[in-house]
Amino acid sequence: MSTPAPGAATTGGTPSALAEPTARVGARWTTLVALANLGLWMGYFGPLQVLLPNQAQAIDPAGKTTFLAVATGAGALVAVVVNPVAGALSDRTTSRFGRRRPWALGGALLGAAGLAALAGGTTLLAVVIGWCVAQAGLNLLQAAVTAVVPDQVPVVQRATVSGWISVPQSLGVVLGVLVVALLVTGNAPGYLVTAALVVALTLPFVLLSPDPRLHPADRPAWSWRAFLRRFWLSPRAHPDFAWAFATRFLVQLGNALATLYLLYYLRDEVRYEQLFPGAKAEDGLFLVILVYVAVTVVATVVGGVVSDRSGRRKRSVVVSGLVMAVPGVTLAFWPTWPVVLGSAAVLGLGFGVYMSVDQALVTQVLPTAADRGRDLGIINIANSAPQVLGPVVAAPLVSTFGGYPTLYLAVAVVTVAGSVLVHKIKGVP
Repeated sequence: MSTPAPGAATTGGTPSALAEPTARVGARWTTLVALANLGLWMGYFGPLQVLLPNQAQAIDPAGKTTFLAVATGAGALVAVVVNPVAGALSDRTTSRFGRRRPWALGGALLGAAGLAALAGGTTLLAVVIGWCVAQAGLNLLQAAVTAVVPDQVPVVQRATVSGWISVPQSLGVVLGVLVVALLVTGNAPGYLVTAALVVALTLPFVLLSPDPRLHPADRPAWSWRAFLRRFWLSPRAHPDFAWAFATRFLVQLGNALATLYLLYYLRDEVRYEQLFPGAKAEDGLFLVILVYVAVTVVATVVGGVVSDRSGRRKRSVVVSGLVMAVPGVTLAFWPTWPVVLGSAAVLGLGFGVYMSVDQALVTQVLPTAADRGRDLGIINIANSAPQVLGPVVAAPLVSTFGGYPTLYLAVAVVTVAGSVLVHKIKGVP
């Protein structure tokens, strides 16, 4: 487990955990990280898309939208705190097993424990606690597997590798829904199977992936005050990093608003179960996700390769964001089954390109090599914070201010804003 990292530079024959990587990583390394990502995203999306909405409806049918908003919002708030803290602590880790792998293993185990606890949740409090524990563990895992990319992948290869590593995010959606909605009967077995998969898919990365050890001399002296102060990065001192955060936040807010009530949208607005007697709304959700993922996988890989060859990141981010805004308009005005399927394909096209290119762009605006985990943890707040704000915004839009048309028009507006503002980043072409 102490094999030199494939992409890390060396000093005197010893891998340096802080050196900018120069050697390209291979397919084996990429596959190990991709498997861990697959477990991570199945842990997120199986519950978010199916298990939590069904649990909310079973416990409180009349108040299901508020129930779901409270549970997912609380979990996302935990993610906002845990992800950057875990990243910063992994930056300081001098374990002989490396900086990132111990946190990945601990996160997978904690996340699985939270998912297992959700299997027995019969009250709002139990669901909130279980999902918060699961979110804490999954964000420990996410902080670790996100940081290994700038740790070990050279800049000229990052969009391509980010594309391949992002494919499991899309597959995690479809496989997570497939497992809990079609292959497993009942919410409790769904949670337990998902928990087992999170651990099983993370273990190959933990056991077989190289991870350079941080030399104790490279770790700064410990101080609570200094540690907490490190989480403030001045937008004036690091404007590109600040704009990368802002644009990621807006695009992910659009994504959070679009997906939170998707199962309810199919059930209540499209009326899928009336259109197809004998079918469940979960069946329709699986088909939507299948179309979305098929397009996303192709767009992710192709978009990453094209971006690495051209070296131009911002143009791809802008175009992909504008494409992602289109389904917001179509879903707002045409709540029909064919339109939903077409919107899923368009969203997959835009999001696939966005995932690979934006992640590569972000790694190029990180302030320091010594704090990659912390900085990516802060960027990941832009993924998690919209999950807190999304339910707060979405619930009143659906229940009071115009329903699903208002919700999906809001999706289009914030996604366009996030894509256009990427032009404010000056240090990346």
